[in-house]
Amino acid sequence: MTEPAAMLRIGEAAQRAGVSERTLRYYEEIGLLVPAGHSTGGCREYGAEELARVQQIRELQELIGLNLEEIRNVVTREDRIGALRDAYRRTESPSERHELLLEALEVTEALHSRVAAKVARIEEFRDDLAERIERYRSLLAEEAAAPAPSPA
Repeated sequence: MTEPAAMLRIGEAAQRAGVSERTLRYYEEIGLLVPAGHSTGGCREYGAEELARVQQIRELQELIGLNLEEIRNVVTREDRIGALRDAYRRTESPSERHELLLEALEVTEALHSRVAAKVARIEEFRDDLAERIERYRSLLAEEAAAPAPSPA
């Protein structure tokens, strides 16, 4: 029999996730994270799933540049996809499976569209920076090629 996963108090969970306790409380406050439970003394407890969620939030912030509202949208859709997956596995009804797949496709396409739009904005910013770099290099080259001003 498998042992239950070890639960971590907020301080330990924050340390493992590389965030502050305040961040975990804030994520909970805005609906991004729900502790796995509470100890008999009322302390928040976190397991592997919650730590993975924090990692996902951090990656969405750092890698894609999403703000917390955008992350809430992603997390909500990911949670819905997980629920649809579970429902799909539980049913044997072809019509129900079909409906679940249609909804999963719709949710995934909407999520893909939001991420693609964000990536497009990031690419535009990157391209603008590349143009500026070239402009500055060109100006520096022109400046280096120009004759030095003669002393007065």
